[in-house]
Amino acid sequence: MEVFSFDFAWGLLPLMLKYLHVTLIMSILSLLFGLMIAIIITLIIQRRLKILYPIARVYVSFFRGTPLIAQLFFLYFGLVQLFPSLKGMDAFTAAVIGLSLNASAYMSETIRGAISSVDRGQMEAALSVGMTYIQGMRRIILPQAARVAIPALSNNFIDIIKGSSLAFTLGVTEIMATAQMEGAAAYRFFEAFTDVIIIYWVMIGFFGYLQKKIEIKMSKAY
Repeated sequence: MEVFSFDFAWGLLPLMLKYLHVTLIMSILSLLFGLMIAIIITLIIQRRLKILYPIARVYVSFFRGTPLIAQLFFLYFGLVQLFPSLKGMDAFTAAVIGLSLNASAYMSETIRGAISSVDRGQMEAALSVGMTYIQGMRRIILPQAARVAIPALSNNFIDIIKGSSLAFTLGVTEIMATAQMEGAAAYRFFEAFTDVIIIYWVMIGFFGYLQKKIEIKMSKAY
């Protein structure tokens, strides 16, 4: 048997690309949900809200301090034993929830750091003219913090894309799962996972290019 079959690797690419949309949809949904959760967590921590503040800190510590794959297994296989109603949850939904929760912990720290970079006097000025804290955040602080946060949030999104490859362990049929199945069927794991690496490399390179374009566009406003 030849060491590396280019014919097999090339023939497998179209099959794997058929599931590229699964990876992208999973990643984009996780980014959106994770970002919403992250903003809420950030506001709780910034305002040091009673009861919610320590919960938010533990939440961030838990999801940043434990492996993503353990979190996915805990969510999909573990919680079902405590909450039987979750048995109807499919693997794709569990993967999105797990990725969202994990990403939100990292993104909340990113957003918190970006908000801290904005002069505190601007919030005080907003409150002095009758704005609420939320209005001041939405109209003044967050738009400025976004420029600082974009590079780090883009890296968080790239981490989500790479983390989505673990969804195959829950039974989601995506790029990694296809490589695993086809590689096992033909005993060609080297070729299969070479394809995986190339696809992820190109995909993340594309999003890295978009990140630079967004940074340049946002910097023009300042």
